[in-house]
Amino acid sequence: MSQSPGEFKPSRRDILRPVEYVGGAAIAAIFVGVIALITTREFPLAIISAGGVFIVVLVVLALLAMAVKPDAEESAELGDPDAPKGPDAGPDAPPPAH
Repeated sequence: MSQSPGEFKPSRRDILRPVEYVGGAAIAAIFVGVIALITTREFPLAIISAGGVFIVVLVVLALLAMAVKPDAEESAELGDPDAPKGPDAGPDAPPPAH
């Protein structure tokens, strides 16, 4: 089933990708917050450290996600004219003949 470029429908994985980043940052923040609360017994310090870790981890994950080179399917969606097309569109595939 072929879709025209105007009617792109993201997959479930594409839709849930931001939730994965926020969830990972939340898990790290909760971990640091609990450790800070156990060691210092100061609730404000635990909240501040958890918030700081949440922001730092979220920014790092977003930067790492931007550093990933798009695959052939994503390049085709973006309309890249140099993107390889077809089932043999892997990194070792020969360039398309013009």
